Amino acid sequence: MSATADINEQKLDDFIAYANRLRGRERSEAQLFLDRLFIAFGHKGVVEAEAYLEDPIVVEAKTKFCDLLWPGRVLIEMKARGEQLEKHFSQAKMYWDNAYDRRTEYVVLCNFDEFRVYNWNLQRDPLDIVPLPKLKEMWRSLAFLCPKPVEPIFGNNRVEVTKEAASKISQLYSSLVQRGISSDDALRFSLQCLVALFAEDTGLLSQYEFSALVKACRGDFSTYDLFPLLFEKMNSAVTTKRGRFKNVPYFDGGIFSKIPEIELNEGELDILDAACKYNWSKVQPSIFGNIFESSFDAAMRHTTGAHYTPESDIMRVVEPTILRPWRERIAAARTLTELETIWEELSRYHVLDPACGSGNFLYVAFRELKHLELDLLQLMFEQYPSFKRTYLYSKISCNQFFGIDTNPLGIELAKITLSMAKKFACDNLDAFTKQLRFWGEHDAPLPFDNLDANFIKDDALFVEWPQADAIIGNPPYQSKNKMGE
Repeated sequence: MSATADINEQKLDDFIAYANRLRGRERSEAQLFLDRLFIAFGHKGVVEAEAYLEDPIVVEAKTKFCDLLWPGRVLIEMKARGEQLEKHFSQAKMYWDNAYDRRTEYVVLCNFDEFRVYNWNLQRDPLDIVPLPKLKEMWRSLAFLCPKPVEPIFGNNRVEVTKEAASKISQLYSSLVQRGISSDDALRFSLQCLVALFAEDTGLLSQYEFSALVKACRGDFSTYDLFPLLFEKMNSAVTTKRGRFKNVPYFDGGIFSKIPEIELNEGELDILDAACKYNWSKVQPSIFGNIFESSFDAAMRHTTGAHYTPESDIMRVVEPTILRPWRERIAAARTLTELETIWEELSRYHVLDPACGSGNFLYVAFRELKHLELDLLQLMFEQYPSFKRTYLYSKISCNQFFGIDTNPLGIELAKITLSMAKKFACDNLDAFTKQLRFWGEHDAPLPFDNLDANFIKDDALFVEWPQADAIIGNPPYQSKNKMGE
């Protein structure tokens, strides 16, 4: 078993058989399960690995207990067999946030039958989901449990997918500029292609709509002719019922308000063809700043202050500034009326980033408020049977988020990033309503919200700011010695 030289397959088989014999009761069997899991990965047990069971963590002056903490490596939270793990995301995240100097690289949510593996320094979604029966073939997703470091392999690493996919768009932009296309047209065209790629893989466009266009332009057609036709349809409120572009939905959002007519050369078509092979539904919009940053040379980045901030750093701002006050209000509510008032107030809550760049902070704030809203709805349904709805909808919209930046195309990218966030949020609400067996109407991701009035192209030092309840973001990345110049 050379491919699995770092793991003992028989121990994994023994563990799977043992776990299947358990009834899956959290209180009485979680510690037995965890001790055998550590043995399966090469330890003598949890204690011998210097990990801690029922480890105390102080949360808002109250002592809580996470099921297992292995400082620096992993925090594991167990739930009963059959429990829907996504319902317990917030609890595990709360433990991890408050572990401070003992914060771990990985977090695992487990219900005896399934492992959900997270790294919140990289992304919110699971890096992988490992069913117990597939543990032997997917053990590398939990390789961080091994006594000696073994590089994990994950099936849903959005950071790596995003970096690779984003590099293709940057290559397209650079090629266009190098052969004389204006930087404004080159970046706008590249971002329009980005939206089309994302739309194709998330079901907003018909499958292979854009990919087929790229292939057609490698034959007898020109991007100068075909691409503007598609982009015009994506910008039209009137849906075409016939022809190549029939049933293309209305996107709006501003990015297609100006459509450059560009004829791509063979090398640029190769770049787009390669970009089509990525699964754009797996990209992580919160790091699309890579595209924004790489569009400028080093001197321009210094001048404009363009800077990419990892999501883990963004959350260090969003969590205490936005989420914690709302969570405290929700926890203090004692009636359904109070919770419904909080839900309504969420719809009037405004967030501003006065140096928004490509919108990374705004994207994360929007996403996290949407998840907070789902947690609030879940609480109302579980605790108050009188909370009735014909169908569920979100009260939070992209129009509650505002940005200021000196770069106009950075602003366009921020709008795109929020539009992507809207699509993912609609998918999450859909999944939530199906879980509660709600059917019928639901939030629609299209058309994108028109955010022209929400973003100001100017220097935040010299313009009146929109009114906001929370202000987030990075300061301009200028040398402190030049701030007065």
